[in-house]
Amino acid sequence: MCDVVCLGESMVTFLPSRPGRLADVPSFGRTIGGAESNVACALALAGHAAKWVSRVGADGFGTHLIEAIGAYGVDVSDVVRDSERRTGIYFRTADDRDDATHEVAYYRAGSAASAMSPDTVPREALSGARVLHLSGITAALSADCLALMRVLCAAGPGRPVVSFDVNHRPGLWSSGEGGPVLLELARGADLVFVGEDEAAAAWGVTGGPEAVRAALPEPAVLVVKQGAAGAAVFADGEVHRVPAPRVDVVAPVGAGDAFAAGFLSATLRGLDLPLRLRHGHLTAAAALTVAGDVAEVPSRELADELAALDEEGWGRLRLGPGWTGAGLHPHQEVRTA
Repeated sequence: MCDVVCLGESMVTFLPSRPGRLADVPSFGRTIGGAESNVACALALAGHAAKWVSRVGADGFGTHLIEAIGAYGVDVSDVVRDSERRTGIYFRTADDRDDATHEVAYYRAGSAASAMSPDTVPREALSGARVLHLSGITAALSADCLALMRVLCAAGPGRPVVSFDVNHRPGLWSSGEGGPVLLELARGADLVFVGEDEAAAAWGVTGGPEAVRAALPEPAVLVVKQGAAGAAVFADGEVHRVPAPRVDVVAPVGAGDAFAAGFLSATLRGLDLPLRLRHGHLTAAAALTVAGDVAEVPSRELADELAALDEEGWGRLRLGPGWTGAGLHPHQEVRTA
């Protein structure tokens, strides 16, 4: 038994030693990156039983991923080593993903993870979970991965709650192909995370969170993220909105995965919907204030304390680098304006 199984590709990520073009960066630091493994790591740090299911190459990079992700407390026992395919890697610049100067160089075509399929991922690896967390990135990796995603998002007896982060990455799809596939998969999930900007790019949906809900009425719970403005959640015929706290951003990569982890953590604890959004924002703020994809999450005590602030206190909240240690190191105070 485990709380959440996260299935998807993780890659070795090379972060630049300084801002600038990839052509100009002299060196890179090695870390890990992958939407689903990021969620698993954050959930494990938050005290949940999390498992990561994937495939990696029988190479040093694959060993690094298994050891690094396992070091966060994630169960990696069902990660398969593929002797015929390599582990994916990528390099990126230090700029925001939405910045015109941002560059990413992927070396993932034909990776071990792209060989995931209904035949290569045993169903027992996914059994016993309260939640199965997936993302749209996996569907873009190969036809076999898409077939697996369709199986996992299909209704059936004994299926766990399926959490699906749309994670629209246009560069991974042929022109116009991604939108319909992502919409199909989202309609089969129980809980969906999607950015307002993603809904516009993938589905041409504009007009705010209500328009996204109108286009995607099937999931029992729909979370529409609006960046720095906050997020809205639709469930049981109701909508709740929670603004995001102000954050001194170090790097934006990984914030969406962290938000999903915070929301899922609060869901597993049975918290009400507005508190789930606040915990999502807080975990995202942890990722925003570090350079890598995975950050130290706030202790449950600190997160609960901040999530319980009244509207005025929540509105004054401002979080900067090191804030997650505020509960352990009194000199690292949570900043308020």
